[in-house]
Amino acid sequence: MTDATFLEYVVFFAATLMMLGGAVGVVMFKNPVHAALGLVLTLFGVAVHFVAQEAHFLAAVQVIVYAGAIVVLFLFVIMLLGVDKANDLSVEPIPVQRPLAAVMGVGLVGLIVAAVVKAGDAIGTTNPGTGIQTATLENNDSNIQQLAQNLYNDHVLAFELTSVLLVVAVAGTVLLTRKWPKGMESSS
Repeated sequence: MTDATFLEYVVFFAATLMMLGGAVGVVMFKNPVHAALGLVLTLFGVAVHFVAQEAHFLAAVQVIVYAGAIVVLFLFVIMLLGVDKANDLSVEPIPVQRPLAAVMGVGLVGLIVAAVVKAGDAIGTTNPGTGIQTATLENNDSNIQQLAQNLYNDHVLAFELTSVLLVVAVAGTVLLTRKWPKGMESSS
């Protein structure tokens, strides 16, 4: 067995364990937010399988549309309907969650920086004067590159404004649906 084949097996079984663990979490967790996070884990496992099959666009759509937008929609509904008790923010349910979140944030920033550096090295040939990559028969990802050019270069402002709008909607939903403890009512 070659090293590449062994690595493919490792990726397959790791992604499958992610999917099964997330699916069991969706069914077993009593807290609906935890169940939604289990769904995210399942959807990321499916995206890894898409990448292993070299369906990169489907993997990106899986992460952006399903793991991103659909789960955020689920969380909106959970927050709007599941407000039957006031939360005491001074009690930390999982004491190590803030340091773990900081480590995960640093790791995510590192991955983004590595992806940007790697993408800068992998830029292909461009048409003179236009900056648009040419589609060739050898380039299997030419449609993805053209879509990325359109979305992230030509319409980047609208894309970023949409992300800001979604963040504001999340923050507004949290504030509107939160039950304040007695004596600490919101100043609205």
